[in-house]
Amino acid sequence: MAGHSKFKNIMHRKGAQDKKRSSMFSKLSREITVAAKMGTPDPDMNPRLRAAVNAAKAQSMPKDNIARAIDKASKGDTENYEEIRYEGFGPGGVALIIEALTDNRNRTATNVRTAVSKNGGNLGTAGSVSHGFDRVGLINYPAGAGDAEKVFEAALEAGAEDVTSSEDGHEIWTAADSLHEVAGALEQALGEAEGAKLAWRPQVMVEVDENDAATLFKLIDTLDDDDDVQTVWGNYEVSDEVMEKLG
Repeated sequence: MAGHSKFKNIMHRKGAQDKKRSSMFSKLSREITVAAKMGTPDPDMNPRLRAAVNAAKAQSMPKDNIARAIDKASKGDTENYEEIRYEGFGPGGVALIIEALTDNRNRTATNVRTAVSKNGGNLGTAGSVSHGFDRVGLINYPAGAGDAEKVFEAALEAGAEDVTSSEDGHEIWTAADSLHEVAGALEQALGEAEGAKLAWRPQVMVEVDENDAATLFKLIDTLDDDDDVQTVWGNYEVSDEVMEKLG
């Protein structure tokens, strides 16, 4: 199990914090409702719901909001959300996987396609880029959960496959089918995680220059502002020098 990896989730947030916070709560609520509707509304008996609730708590989402999102799943008039994955390319040939939860497929498809095409990219067909990614589990812990050695040892004991530790926190990678088992074991050692979800981990990274990076971040922000878009994954890598220039 390797101790380090340069890969980072490309979810990139900036701008008006209140707007971002509202959008984040909307996405978290939607995931909680879908998770509760797909299984039991009890987080202790529903791993996906437990992960969604933990992620909401990590973002300081009020308990009342979490309870309302779970309650919506038991009501017959709740929206029927559909999980959709879009694949394509962004600026600089970066491969993108965009995951959405939507109650209107046409609306989401139009918004995603427009955002990508206006920011130097294009969407492809299903499978056009996902073959270059591995489907894995990802568990996130804050830096305060422990130093790199402590987290590495806990992850190894729990059955994880890889760990990335930095000043921003810890990313623990697992096989897709053992995500919730490993998350449960880690909770005993490190406490509640900030998040636990299935992820797309790129097999090969693409380094982008300053111009492409600026356009790529604009694209990611545009997608992130869409309530239907849950997560954006990509195989890009931006050097520290380029990040400094971009501010």
